[in-house]
Amino acid sequence: MTGLHDQPDDGATPLSPEERESLIPAHISLRRELNQLEQQNILEADVWAFDRQRPLTSEAFAKTLHRRMYGRVWNSAGSYRTTEKYLGVLPHEIQVRLIGVLRDFDYWIPNKAFPPDELGVRFHHALVVVHPFPNGNGRWSRLMGDLLAVQLGQPRYTWGRADLQAAGGGRKAYIEALQAADGHNLDPLIAFSRS
Repeated sequence: MTGLHDQPDDGATPLSPEERESLIPAHISLRRELNQLEQQNILEADVWAFDRQRPLTSEAFAKTLHRRMYGRVWNSAGSYRTTEKYLGVLPHEIQVRLIGVLRDFDYWIPNKAFPPDELGVRFHHALVVVHPFPNGNGRWSRLMGDLLAVQLGQPRYTWGRADLQAAGGGRKAYIEALQAADGHNLDPLIAFSRS
């Protein structure tokens, strides 16, 4: 099945009517404009998130972080998606599956079930699999992974040092690493996270 991850995006791609309905700023019409506006909001959320240790395994925090990342861009920020996407669990399963992921990590983190870098990457991947929000799941789940890495005394991930929103080599490598993790091989995603 194809989806946004498989579609080229040169920044001049028009937004779909569905995307435009949930947008707060009505003047946005191109993907490039959307990415710029989102990035401004995300930078502020990043500062807030790293300001002090946060309860990463709480559903309230997960939703609040998404709202802080996208709240000035999307009406749906911090709210679970209600439609099916090309990836992610069915909408009616989102809350239960997300809480399940958070509970797993609530146990795995203090019990050091995996090395710190692997824990953070597993966290990111598990959140991507659920895909709880209509937009911004990749950046949100990478920030959640970064926060966990830092809480575990590790540096933030570099995620290939590439703009993962733009089509190109970095995004392709990231998608391939996610697909390998879907098949239970986390090695490419761990390597990509530190490349």
